[in-house]
Amino acid sequence: MVSTTSTDPAILRIAVPNKGALAQSASDMLRESGYRTRQDAKELTLLDADNGVELFYLRPRDIALYVGEGTLDVGITGRDLLLDSGAKAEEVLGLGFGRSTFRFAGPTGEYADVADLQGARIATSYPGIVRQYLAERGVEATVSRLDGAVESSVHLGVADVIADVVETGSTLARAGLAVFGDPILESEAVLVTRGGDASPGLDVFRRRLEGVMAARSYVMMDYDIPEERVTEAVDLTPGIESPTVSPLHRAGWVAVRAMVPRAGAHRVMDQLWTIGARGILVTDIHACRL
Repeated sequence: MVSTTSTDPAILRIAVPNKGALAQSASDMLRESGYRTRQDAKELTLLDADNGVELFYLRPRDIALYVGEGTLDVGITGRDLLLDSGAKAEEVLGLGFGRSTFRFAGPTGEYADVADLQGARIATSYPGIVRQYLAERGVEATVSRLDGAVESSVHLGVADVIADVVETGSTLARAGLAVFGDPILESEAVLVTRGGDASPGLDVFRRRLEGVMAARSYVMMDYDIPEERVTEAVDLTPGIESPTVSPLHRAGWVAVRAMVPRAGAHRVMDQLWTIGARGILVTDIHACRL
């Protein structure tokens, strides 16, 4: 049972992964959002009174359960862990990290579709997700939970098929397995709450996380351009609401500032140069509110 160190109802109680693939990225996002983060991996709780939050470091698999029961207000966990838990928690925001694809895999050439799993033995670390997926498609199979690497279960005769997170597929290939059928689930880190009335401070917390995601996805672009080419330039850099256009001391020229998607920034710079823009600068955005 989690015991809180603050009894102030205005303090937002946040569950954070204590280890595993999500832990460091979750900590980085919280820090970029302006919150304190623990310096010692042995710390179980951390009160950040200045920002009105208290962090509880828990196993990622347990977070949805604590939030769903109302012990904690909000948590960061994986969509796969949330769905597998059966908890009353619900996803309110995808966080853009910890992405993974959950798929079936079996001996190469033996399975082609989920319908082929009728009567099969399936080993997985996520039995809840697999059982629901099969039930929705009218497939009856034996689903067994195995923690850790499940690839060996087929070779050892424990299972006919596995359901697991797949990245490159190289590990499966070494075990003589191949993916088949459609993906079971596309997962990522998500923000979860219990639903119902929002806890005090939740809106601020969510806006901060959204600000970090926007800052990671956009850059600030500044450039100078002749006035007669502004309309073309603004078409290339429309910004979020609208770009800022300011007159320069040099007659007939203006300075433009706009947020542009990070992924296409270099292409936009090339296009701006072609229509006469000069002094094109790109800078990172550390935080924002949109």
